[in-house]
Amino acid sequence: MSLNVLILPGWQNSGPVHWQSRWETLYGDLRVEQHDWMRPLRGDWISRLEDVLLSQTCPSILVAHSLGCLLTAAWASHSRNTHLVQGALLVAPGDPEQPELQAALKSWLPVVRQSLPFPSILLGSQNDPYCSLERAKVFASDWGSEFVDYGARGHINADSGLGDWPEGRALLAGLSQVPGASRSPH
Repeated sequence: MSLNVLILPGWQNSGPVHWQSRWETLYGDLRVEQHDWMRPLRGDWISRLEDVLLSQTCPSILVAHSLGCLLTAAWASHSRNTHLVQGALLVAPGDPEQPELQAALKSWLPVVRQSLPFPSILLGSQNDPYCSLERAKVFASDWGSEFVDYGARGHINADSGLGDWPEGRALLAGLSQVPGASRSPH
């Protein structure tokens, strides 16, 4: 089965050396572009993800980072089209309930806390400044995700020194059950 790999960056997007951007270049994954990366509104982001999923010609697998993880959960709780997603790799979820993030991310409260209708793996870091390991475990439990303690890797982003992050790609391939997480051309 062919799958589209959709990249869901978090707040402020993923820069050129972030593993998500590298995957887009290396593998042709499709970034879900939001109209406002600096003022992320949950409803707008959900609508955009829905539009992109409906435009695809085959099922998709979501590769979410930070706020993109919360987008996945929020979208799945509202959409009638969850059958279009075969799985999700959720990396370093952000926690909008942290006091220093509440004002900027108020439209993301409360965090959606229901099981995802597709398989998912959630990676948390022991020293993520945007989400404690304990909160990441709670999100994994709430969303029905397999949890992976990825060690002390910060926010599992460009600053974590992951490069092309082949370990993440292997997790994605296992989750999608397609060697190399193959997808159809766009």
